[in-house]
Amino acid sequence: MDQITEFQLDINRALKETLALVLAGGRGSRLRDLTNRESKPAVPFGGKYRIIDFPLSNCMNSGIRRMCVITQYRAHTLIHHIQRGWGFLRAEIGEFVELWPAQQQTDKESWYLGTADAVHQNLDLIRMHDPRFVLILAGDHIYKQDYSKLLAHHIARGSDCTVACVDVPREEATGYGCVEVDNDDNIIHFLEKPANPPGIPGRPDRAFASMGIYIFNADFLYEILESDALDEASQHDFGRDIIPAQVGKARIVAHRFPQSCVYSVGRREPYWRDVGTVDAYWSANIDLVSVTPALDLYDADWPIWTYQMQRPPAKFVFDTDERRGMAKDSLVSAGCIVSGGAVTGSLLFNDVRVNSYSSVIDTVILPMGDIGRHARLTKCILDTGCRIPEGLVIGEDPILDAKRFHVTEQGITLVTPDRLALL
Repeated sequence: MDQITEFQLDINRALKETLALVLAGGRGSRLRDLTNRESKPAVPFGGKYRIIDFPLSNCMNSGIRRMCVITQYRAHTLIHHIQRGWGFLRAEIGEFVELWPAQQQTDKESWYLGTADAVHQNLDLIRMHDPRFVLILAGDHIYKQDYSKLLAHHIARGSDCTVACVDVPREEATGYGCVEVDNDDNIIHFLEKPANPPGIPGRPDRAFASMGIYIFNADFLYEILESDALDEASQHDFGRDIIPAQVGKARIVAHRFPQSCVYSVGRREPYWRDVGTVDAYWSANIDLVSVTPALDLYDADWPIWTYQMQRPPAKFVFDTDERRGMAKDSLVSAGCIVSGGAVTGSLLFNDVRVNSYSSVIDTVILPMGDIGRHARLTKCILDTGCRIPEGLVIGEDPILDAKRFHVTEQGITLVTPDRLALL
């Protein structure tokens, strides 16, 4: 038997002593009408998942089995999803996913004022679990990461706080919280959406963007949150206030995402997507229909867990010259019926029906969509429950589309039931 090192034993113990907090309370207003009824982490993704499934699955696969989801905005769908899909963990052996809705738990009796305030208002619950480390995760990004490697790096560096970072072109970094590091990846500045992002040592054309993923020593986290709560000038946000205030005082280290990224087969480019805009959401979904997508959902060694109802297989019917039910270069989920229509380069979520003589091209259709006969859709996103009238054409006339729906800078048309009802 191979000898197990003391370091390995420490990491295994540390994983059990880690509490993961998934911040899932945001609306995600840049997704426009897709978040009118549910929060961004609850938005469907990839045919059968919801965005929240990715950070939760990363925890599961990394060996972190104590997870708490902090909710606020329109949390009903998210709560149902987690109750139904994540109830398989066994609390009696220290495994759980707890839901923590906003409860106005401080003397101010306010809703969450920022990411740090969301954690601060739940300090009593956190202390009840007595963690040694607290892993804080954004609940609205798509990626696969082994948090055990992030935790090992945090421990090895003796950090008070570790910030996971992805490197991006400097010209694109202005939209992120940016991290400036020294030659040992110690954080020397933390800047929120800077006009002139600092470069990475040795790579001046690239910048470190914070992924919204932090590991704190629990005692250190309690101390700085209590201090921040007393600061009336603070916005009570980790990226704007908490971490910048501790730079130069505490040991804060950057963790390079490639060191813990779970790569797709045959790829060495780290995959992390903020699907916070309609264009980014469409692009990340449509990429999944390619021959070798950047995100591998078929990796049995790193499965993405979710809740799914029992549905029949996808079905394709009619095969004549006049009408042929078919899909090419597409992802078609369970419960779908392609009944004499043609689907090309598109992603269909569960229970979508594509009726005869219709055409669907480069389009993302969320659950329970119904495409009427002779309809034509090109480069669209259809929100849940859209029923496209017979003969309606979307995506071919941008001027007409802009009068009826929201059209993005990249020419993606967002279609919702409310907009369809006005036609």
